[in-house]
Amino acid sequence: MQKSQTLLNDEVFLQGVRLLADRDEHLAEVVNTYGRPPLWVREPGFPTLVYIILEQQVSLASAKAAFDRLQAAVKPLTPRGFLKLNDVELLRIGFSRQKTLYTRLLAESLARRHFDLRYLHDLPDDSAHKMLVAFKGIGRWTADIYLLSALRRPDIWPTGDLALATAVQEVKRLGKRPSPEKLETLSAPWRPWRAVAARLFWHAYLCKRGLKSSTVSL
Repeated sequence: MQKSQTLLNDEVFLQGVRLLADRDEHLAEVVNTYGRPPLWVREPGFPTLVYIILEQQVSLASAKAAFDRLQAAVKPLTPRGFLKLNDVELLRIGFSRQKTLYTRLLAESLARRHFDLRYLHDLPDDSAHKMLVAFKGIGRWTADIYLLSALRRPDIWPTGDLALATAVQEVKRLGKRPSPEKLETLSAPWRPWRAVAARLFWHAYLCKRGLKSSTVSL
């Protein structure tokens, strides 16, 4: 099966940034003020998906600390290795009871070869998204972030991301933070480069708060 579309690399990403800056004066302002954003990519596979699960509804810093502890406890971080950890160990690492359940279900499916994350690489965005959210505990946001950062799809738009919503409000000078439904509507002019637009908005969000976006993993 052939890949459904071009993946983001440095060259394609730069093309997307230029096109969006030409198309949208507010995104052009982001580039002129803060420079080009990082591409922000992650390695596809089980560790990255676990990391994104840890990021659900917590700060990036606390998720990173928990993931660092997990990597120190399980070397290499594989589904079978993860399944050797008991509830107490996972709680100490930083897993809630729910996240322990979600990650175990994922690890069991991968360890038993009921599912292979490599299947996602050749699927269109919608099909890959549906396959991910079929797992308990992997919702729309988690699937979006995995497709955007690990599979480097160019048109993923994570409407459930609060930092993105806040950044869109600030960059577009809106009266209030847009709802997920409003974010979806607003994103229409940025197709098929919405994952590039998301990185531009996150870049503005971090820089405005004095954070170095080049050192942050999204």
